[in-house]
Amino acid sequence: MSISSAAPPKPTQVLPYATKDLHEVYTLGTKLGQGQFATTYLCTHNTTGETYACKSIPKNKLLFKEDYDCVWREIRIMQHLSELPKIVKFHDAYEDSFFVHLVMELCEGGELFDRIVQKGYYSEQEAVKLVKNIVEAVQDCHSLGVMHRDLKPENLVFDTVEDDADLKIVDFGLSVFYKPGEIFSDVVGSPYYVAPEVLNKHYGPEADLWSVGVISYIILSGVPPFWADTEKGIFAQISHGILDFQSEPWPVISDSAKDLIRKMLDRNPGKRFTAHQVLSHPWIVDDNIAPNKPLGV
Repeated sequence: MSISSAAPPKPTQVLPYATKDLHEVYTLGTKLGQGQFATTYLCTHNTTGETYACKSIPKNKLLFKEDYDCVWREIRIMQHLSELPKIVKFHDAYEDSFFVHLVMELCEGGELFDRIVQKGYYSEQEAVKLVKNIVEAVQDCHSLGVMHRDLKPENLVFDTVEDDADLKIVDFGLSVFYKPGEIFSDVVGSPYYVAPEVLNKHYGPEADLWSVGVISYIILSGVPPFWADTEKGIFAQISHGILDFQSEPWPVISDSAKDLIRKMLDRNPGKRFTAHQVLSHPWIVDDNIAPNKPLGV
């Protein structure tokens, strides 16, 4: 007699404990952002008047047990990282019959590239500050055994509207805990930013540094290093494309910046720079290397 292996039943709860109704504690306001699986709202604490961001995930989009597990993992990772200064601070989670709500720090300064577009031309020295901030945040994650797996400009936000605002990492929906030497095979991330070894289904935390290399290239030039008209074409460029340092504005960008980009975008993850190596690179540590003149002028 054969026994059929049925799929595990879908749970009804993400959180392993009961919570208050979100609306007893907070009032939801304007929509701040819309993703594939969640909507983020401004929310105000009913007693203190403090404002936060609330990421609301509809449970009807959680189709399998794995989906429930992923949301619970995102919550645990945010709790794990929450005291780090360059990670968005997590406050609390709520759950009802229809939604899971993640209440977190409100970052009012907007996404990285919204700020760059608003600012106009910026200098290579300012680019150094941005890249250093991002890499320090990634190093903090890795030091606590978390791989982000979806680093991109949309997931880097400024905490305030001020010019000297801190850049923080948000959205840990694809993030995982990892142990040294652990290998992952699931292909996740966003097309322009995904590392070649992720496409080959054999990767570790080095993949995050590739994504930072792509972001750094875009900060300096305004375009991604590997692009095409189709996702398949983008992936082919990531696997085999040549880094372009000839087009504008690269001729006026320092050799030190180009050297660091090459080392972050090394296709061999074993040779790719770690966060610590990036932060020790002359372009980051020597104030006299990166020019202070506006790029593109």
